[in-house]
Amino acid sequence: MQHTDIDAPEKTFLHAQIIQSKKFLRRLYAEWYEAISLLIPDRPSGGVVELGSGGGFAKDIIPLTITTEILAVSGVDIRLDAGDLPFKNSSLKGVYMLDVFHHLNRSDRFLREAARCVQPGGVLVMVEPWNTFFSRFIYQFLHHEPFEPDSPCWALPAGGPLSTANSALPWMVFDRDRSRFEREYPEWRLENIRLHTPFRYLLSGGVSKCYSMPDSLFEFWKSLENRLGSLVKHLAMFATIYLVREPMATSKSD
Repeated sequence: MQHTDIDAPEKTFLHAQIIQSKKFLRRLYAEWYEAISLLIPDRPSGGVVELGSGGGFAKDIIPLTITTEILAVSGVDIRLDAGDLPFKNSSLKGVYMLDVFHHLNRSDRFLREAARCVQPGGVLVMVEPWNTFFSRFIYQFLHHEPFEPDSPCWALPAGGPLSTANSALPWMVFDRDRSRFEREYPEWRLENIRLHTPFRYLLSGGVSKCYSMPDSLFEFWKSLENRLGSLVKHLAMFATIYLVREPMATSKSD
């Protein structure tokens, strides 16, 4: 694996290459994109935006996506900061992201900006790390990003857009502090949190490991995960978090 500054655009490009080269991993990303596509409202008006698109292949699955990045990465439509979205009020029917929310140092600003841009009935969907009995061990001891579920603060310290992270942040905001989230962001209705993928991302090696499970075993491991039933709440490494924009008053200013 090449050693490149994680906050350099070249690192994002390298991640994209790794995802494309590992068939097992690419199929997992495609599965996540397809699940997201089913949650985006089927309406004629309104754009669809992916945040942090540089390493992915969103348009292969959701063709009309406006792809974005905070880094100067080629192949995306817009360079932006998630805390200052360059879209008109109520102009989007959906915003989605894969492994991005836990890197946002001001998630509060993003949630308000997204509420401003998304139409009533539109959606915010994210696939993010999740805090379970099994994942805590993996994220704390076998993963390079910080995992701090006991942090009292949602804000992250200033730093690079990728090196700054708390993999526990999605769980903190939408589970541990759910009452606070609902109180401070009535514009969003937390429709569903689906826990999933306890093993396949690990078996793929992700974007930081050279190894990968053979693609021929993808369906076997998918079937095994699907048979876990209620055990998934103890084993899941990821969650799909699905929010719907309420038809309410204008979102709060920062």
